[in-house]
Order: sequence, then C-alpha cells, then structure tokens
Amino acid sequence: MSVGALLAGAGGPSGSTAAADAADETAAALAVLRRAVSIDVHTHGGKTGISSKSPPSDDLANHMRAGALAVACLADVPDGPILGRDAAGALAAVRTPASGELYRHHLARLAWMDELVAHHGIRRALNAADLEAAHQAGEPAIIGDVEGLDFLDGRLERLEEAHQRGLRHLQLVHYTPNDIGDFQTGAIKHDGLTEFGAEVIRACHRLGFVCDVAHATEDMVRQAVKVASKPLLLSHTAVAGSRAMGPTPLTGRQVTPDHARAIAETGGSVGIWHFFPDLDAYVTGLKEMADIVGTDHVSIGTDQFDSRGCVADYTRWVHLMAAMLRGGFTAEETAKIAGGNYLRIFKAAVG
Repeated sequence: MSVGALLAGAGGPSGSTAAADAADETAAALAVLRRAVSIDVHTHGGKTGISSKSPPSDDLANHMRAGALAVACLADVPDGPILGRDAAGALAAVRTPASGELYRHHLARLAWMDELVAHHGIRRALNAADLEAAHQAGEPAIIGDVEGLDFLDGRLERLEEAHQRGLRHLQLVHYTPNDIGDFQTGAIKHDGLTEFGAEVIRACHRLGFVCDVAHATEDMVRQAVKVASKPLLLSHTAVAGSRAMGPTPLTGRQVTPDHARAIAETGGSVGIWHFFPDLDAYVTGLKEMADIVGTDHVSIGTDQFDSRGCVADYTRWVHLMAAMLRGGFTAEETAKIAGGNYLRIFKAAVG
C-alpha cells in the first residue's frame, strides 16, 4: 500500500473524539512520511528476517508498505552461528569459529539478501538517488548492512567484495573479538581501535560505506573519531541510565553523554533502539538523546529482530511517527530523526 493510499484511508470511521484525534494523528504522521525519506538505520527485518531461519518472503515489504517506512538498513550478522548466552545470561560468542566459518555464513546471508531483492518486492539502494527514487515510487528499499566485520579475517580486500555485492553500511564490531577494536560487552584486548581498524575506517571512506561504530567501546569510538574524515554512525543504543527504558539487561550497550557527543562531533548520528515499554516511552528515549546531542544527531535504529520491542514489525512505523508528533517533536524534527539525519550521513559517505 502506498503512502497516498494510507492517507486516503487515514480518517476511517470516527464515532468518537478519540477516534477522530487518532485519525488526525495518523494523517499528520503520514504527511511527514510522504514528504521525507524515512529510514530504520539498523534492523534484522523482524522474526522472519535475515537473522532468522526463515527463507526470504514478502513479509518485510508488506510490513514496510503498511507502516509507510521507505528504507531499512538490513543487517547480516556474520558471527551469528557462534552466539549464545554466557553464564550470566548475556549474549556473547560462546565458542571459537572454525576457519572461514563466519565468512561462509556472511556469504550465505548475502545470498539471502539477493533472493529478497530479486523476488520479494524490495529494492536495493546503492546510492542516495536510489533512496529518494524508492521513496518517490512508494516502493520499499533496503540498504545492505553488516553487523560486525568478523568475516574479514584480516583481509582488507573483502571490503571491496562486500561493496561489489551491494553492501553500503558496515558496523565494525559486534559480540566476537576481532582485530579491529574492542566491543562494549567483551574483555578489553586492544585498548580501543587497532591500526588495522584504522585502515578499515579509511577503506570504508574510500570505497563508499557508512561506518557504524555501534557496540564499540567509548575508547574505540574516540579513536575512530580521530581517524574518520566522514560522519560516523552509532546505529542502535540508548542513553546510559535511560529512565524511559528502566531496568534492562542492555545496560552494557548504552552510551554515556560524552560517547554520544563524540559521534555528533563528526556530523554523525546516534540511533535509538526500540526496547522500550511502549511507543510513548520510545519517544521519551529519543528525547533523552536529543537533549544531549540535538535533533540533528539522532536517528531510529530499532534493532528489530524478533517480537521483542515496541516496533515488533513495520506496521507500527506510522504509529511511532504519530507518537513523536504527539510527544512534542515538530514535523521537521520528526522527519530528521526518522530518516533525514541518516540520509545526510549516507550522502556524505556513499554519494
């Protein structure tokens, strides 16, 4: 369903003031989505997405159309096969991968992405013009993304292969120790960013990738900022001690105000995940970050994986926009956070 069709049906029956108000909120949200490209800056596509055992299907495209989401940064997880729960119940690498295992898994997930694009109603965006064209056509698009460069195995040339395969967004670290840098929930091995990690950042800039430092330690991020010549992204997190989230096992993945400001200083953006009790709390979580770095440096990175979180599928996207407007963000601010800030980064990094 196109945004225009959604707008035409937004009013619906309104036998009460509450129903009329809800219809007005939906119409206002859809007006924002019609004007501006909206982008989830980090997702796995939900419970039937790229990180599931399900084959590619029409689910992602159908949900994006229903919720009027234009673009999803769809993240393959190379270290997925070796992840599990550690003794404390936290997500972690629970075994050492076999030689070449993570690279092979990565290639299999790229093939999954190819199948999704070829047969299931999703465009692949390779540049900013593709994003804007998909939005204008009302056709959902993905940006190929990888969560953790564990598939490199020290081979920088695999970045060129990744670019040739249609990826345009790369996250440096995840849950598995690698030779790029330290991650927030693991033991410190490198005191931040390695020299190889610096080479990777420079190669990302040269080849045309968005460079994502989610999961990286604050020390690694500060060192990455010194290397970077283009805006950096931190795609999915929340403010440390977020009152909107409340008690959470994700504390180790939250970021301090100074951590977030380091990203903003590059002209980049910090994405906020959807692990909040409801959409109104999610909006408060977005405000918590905006109060630190400003609305020019906040994005939405749901980290949508399964049914957990308040945006369990993209039929909820338009309702998140309505909640943002209801919660005090202006239409202009909503458009920036919902996609405009990432589009600025993407244009600078990819073209």
